[in-house]
Amino acid sequence: MLGAAVGTAASLSLPQAWAAGSDKPEKEEVRIGFIPLTDCASVVMASVLGFDRKYGIRIVPSKEASWAGVRDKLVNGDLDMAHVLYGLVYGLHLGVSGPKKDMAVLMTLNRNGQAITLSKKLADKGAVDGASLAKLMATDKREYSFAHTFPTGTHAMWLYYWLATHGVHPWGGAKVITVPPPQMVANMRVGNMDGYCVGEPWNHRAIMDGIGITAATSQEIWPDHPEKVLGASGDFVRKYPNTARAVIMAVLEAGRWIDAGLQNKLKMADTIADKSYVNTNVDAINQRILGRYQNGLGKTWDDPRHMKFFDDGAVNFPYLSDGMWFLTQHKRWGLIKEHPDYLAVAKQINQVDLYREAASQLKVSVPKDPMRSSKLIDGTVWDGKEPARYADGFKLKA
Repeated sequence: MLGAAVGTAASLSLPQAWAAGSDKPEKEEVRIGFIPLTDCASVVMASVLGFDRKYGIRIVPSKEASWAGVRDKLVNGDLDMAHVLYGLVYGLHLGVSGPKKDMAVLMTLNRNGQAITLSKKLADKGAVDGASLAKLMATDKREYSFAHTFPTGTHAMWLYYWLATHGVHPWGGAKVITVPPPQMVANMRVGNMDGYCVGEPWNHRAIMDGIGITAATSQEIWPDHPEKVLGASGDFVRKYPNTARAVIMAVLEAGRWIDAGLQNKLKMADTIADKSYVNTNVDAINQRILGRYQNGLGKTWDDPRHMKFFDDGAVNFPYLSDGMWFLTQHKRWGLIKEHPDYLAVAKQINQVDLYREAASQLKVSVPKDPMRSSKLIDGTVWDGKEPARYADGFKLKA
């Protein structure tokens, strides 16, 4: 395990196999987009700590303003890769969240660690969780507005799933808007929405600012769910396979370094809080990455399923069933009209073989089965089998 003493590339031994010969990265400078969120950390730290140089590449992190901006730059080639929403990549591949383009998921960057925030005004009226929100919406009738970060993205799917589990139709019973993550808190402050789903630190920040409460965490919705991925166009991966593999290895090492211990996590929080990355104070980041939660109403708890970036490699494998799940929800909510060939699409996008190669070089364990089974908040089990039946089986849908 890598300790806290890891410094820059100068202190790292360079494996020659990756710096020369047939494995040499075809493109040495890799521009990777990120949104100011805690879960950009492994991409940022791969650059800051010099893990990229170890594999013959240089990661240039590029701070972006919105997920739509990330999408456009991935499509037009201004970005080589991005820290990106799982469902955005799948939506692009099918042409429902932008122009249709072959896309690739290289690895999962993190799991867990998102949340649903409700305004303090709603909390004062008794809406502090899903059940009490549904009750308030049924008795105090008006137009309720909720924000997510991108139409096919993870936060939209967590929000819809959570509302629907509590009997609220996310499209029929509420107004849903799209807001970039760093703008969530400011928009809630001026009353633009009743609640939102976003990544950290923008949920904890709302508590610190006294304007919101945490009604649910995403790990309550789907324990150990996939969240952001390292995404690229299919063209990029075909043209620069060695570069893609080298980036996976650098980011895997960074994730392993973050998860290795308390000091590393705190150093990471201190680094990414800087204005060139997340641009917030470190206190907004450092509690929840350690699993120390509060809901803004006096309740505190330690969450063992907090955001993780590596967890002995369990985080990073690009499970086919994970990608397929987002497609089932896109179908459920009418974002795609017909059932796709769920498994075939996932096999096109998720670069399982490339990831296995990178992981084996680092001696990171890889599951044998590219499918996994999970039980979600409503009691349904998702295992990648019978995806069409699963997508059609929900009571609340488009």
